[in-house]
Order: sequence, then structure tokens, then C-alpha cells
Amino acid sequence: METSGVDPILRSFPESFESGRLLIRAPLWGDGAAVNEAVKESIEQLRPWMPWAQTVPTVEQTEANVRHARLQFLERRDLRLHLILKETGQLVGCSGLHRIDWRARRFEIGYWVRTSFRGQGLITEAVEAIVKFAVQELEANRIEIRCDARNTRSARVAERSGFTLEGILRRDERAVDGTLRDTMVFSKVRGAEY
Repeated sequence: METSGVDPILRSFPESFESGRLLIRAPLWGDGAAVNEAVKESIEQLRPWMPWAQTVPTVEQTEANVRHARLQFLERRDLRLHLILKETGQLVGCSGLHRIDWRARRFEIGYWVRTSFRGQGLITEAVEAIVKFAVQELEANRIEIRCDARNTRSARVAERSGFTLEGILRRDERAVDGTLRDTMVFSKVRGAEY
């Protein structure tokens, strides 16, 4: 978890940034109710793809999850980001930089959008802003998006955001339904795409 011999916890970078319509920021204590509301609304659309979305959590469970995510952000182990619509202050989804390798400066972007905000291009907008943040603030060399090969909506976000499909890992993981799934691996790498 080092970069050039520097402990990642010593890395300073902004906890929030903006895109055209979104405030994109680190989780804060007290975000649990808003995240829970979005998960509850979106559970049926999340369930096929997200292992954590098999049951609706309580507000307290979601708040605990948010607080753990806040601590991981501060420790630089995982950088969850909440997507807030600037116009209304409403939480419209979550994203972030995961599976971090600070030595290689490799990051994976994950995302989900609240059901009532699907089809508005907010996730593509967020991904593009997160890529810019990762390149400028974190000196990213490689950024990945991985998704179940059956998740065409997620794959389209990667394609619209200019990621290159590197390949499909066949029978790579167990899907939430217990079947073996194929994983699509998209990437952007320094020098080639930015």
C-alpha cells in the first residue's frame, strides 16, 4: 500500500469535487439515512449485481456502513464517493475508487445509480469526473471498470466514458444468484487514453 515509499495515509487530496450536475464527495457521518433511502428505492435493480443488496438494510446498518466507508477513505484503503445532485441536494447514487494499489497507482471505479435517476447520464458524468480526479489528484496510471458481462447498462457506462474493453474473464466469479459469471474488464491507462 505504498507509493514511492510514502504511506498512503499521508497523501492529501480533496474530499469533494464537482461535475456539471453533481457534487461528488467522500461519505460523511450522518449520510446513512439518505443512502438507505436510495438503496431501499433501488433494491430490485441492485439485487442482481450487488452482493450487498440482497436485503434492505436498516437505517442504522446503513449508517454503520457509511461510517466504516468514511474511516476507509481517511485511511486511503477505499475511496467511496457519494453522488449528490447539486440542484436539489439529493443523493442519486454512489461510486468510488476501489481495489487500490498505491504502488502501481491502479484504481477500480464502481458505481450504482438510484432507480428514479436512471437513464439521465449521471453515472457517466460521475465516472468522467472521477477519472479526472484520479489522474490529477492521485496520479493514476491505470483505472479499471469491471462488471458482470450480463450487466449491459454498466458496460455502456464504461464504453461511453472511453474505456477500452481489454477482455472478458470467463467464469471468473460467482454471481449473486450462485452461477459462475463472466467479468468484463475495461481500462484507461496513462499514455494511451489520457
